[in-house]
Amino acid sequence: MRRFLFVLAFVSAAALAQDKAAETLNAVVGISAKIQKDARSAETLGLQRSGSGAIVRDGYVLTIAYLVIEAETVQVTGADGRTLPATVVAYDHASGFALLKVIGSMPAKPLALGDSAALGERDPAMAVSASSRDAPAIVYVVSRRAFSGNWEYLLDSAIFTYPPVMDWSGAPLIGASGELLGIGSLIVPDAGAPGTQSPGNMFVPVDVLKPILEDLIARGRRNGPARPWLGLNAEEVRGRLFVGRVSPDGPAARAGLTSGDILLAVGNEEVSTLADFYRKLWGRGPAGTEVPLKVLKGARVAEVKVRSIDRVEYFRPSRTY
Repeated sequence: MRRFLFVLAFVSAAALAQDKAAETLNAVVGISAKIQKDARSAETLGLQRSGSGAIVRDGYVLTIAYLVIEAETVQVTGADGRTLPATVVAYDHASGFALLKVIGSMPAKPLALGDSAALGERDPAMAVSASSRDAPAIVYVVSRRAFSGNWEYLLDSAIFTYPPVMDWSGAPLIGASGELLGIGSLIVPDAGAPGTQSPGNMFVPVDVLKPILEDLIARGRRNGPARPWLGLNAEEVRGRLFVGRVSPDGPAARAGLTSGDILLAVGNEEVSTLADFYRKLWGRGPAGTEVPLKVLKGARVAEVKVRSIDRVEYFRPSRTY
């Protein structure tokens, strides 16, 4: 019934304004990126990446950042089939968003930014990728909760949906009035709740974009100091934080951290979850701050000082047009 009412609402809106549905779907674009051969992200993300995005301002496309980080060329394909080059004008690690500037005219009306905070459990929405523009998927919010990524990433209230869509990268999540609610980031095995067998998708809520959009357009980054970044991936296992990977030549690697180490504390403050670790890490000060860690290396507890950096400094600058 909720699916029917949602589709009815969208169709009714289109009936009141004949071009409304077309306008909404025309704002969904395809993105393809060729990555620099020496890119530090190539090992984990590859040299050819593709996904979707949404036009949010005239000439500006919002997408998920991992599609275009360290890009050599980026191309955007509109609903009319035309492909135009684009530049990466902003990359924001804290949110996971990237902003592209299309070189040329793309005849599509930008999507309005919706109220993603109002999107609650069981609410329906449309997940629209460039490849499924003609047949958008109706999905339902199955949970709203914090999300901790093992790449030093944290969202306070991510959007988790079901059923899973396969072409999720950068796919816009759209409400019944044609408003943008989120951008697709991941497919996850536990959308319903941690530890459950409920595959679905995680969307980054568009509310995270609203306070920083003008900064991204004007400056290429959000205003204020950058968060400290260590360059390590950790996993929560039975109340312990195991280092799974360190970024080659990153701050953690230079300080001597290795795969298999166990993070015990930031300074004298114990940590047992990724969220707790990140909040204590970011609370030490801006990028450049020396971060004291207590680490279990085998049977030995070691105190390690890591000189943090701005994550953007680690990756090769995008060399798009």
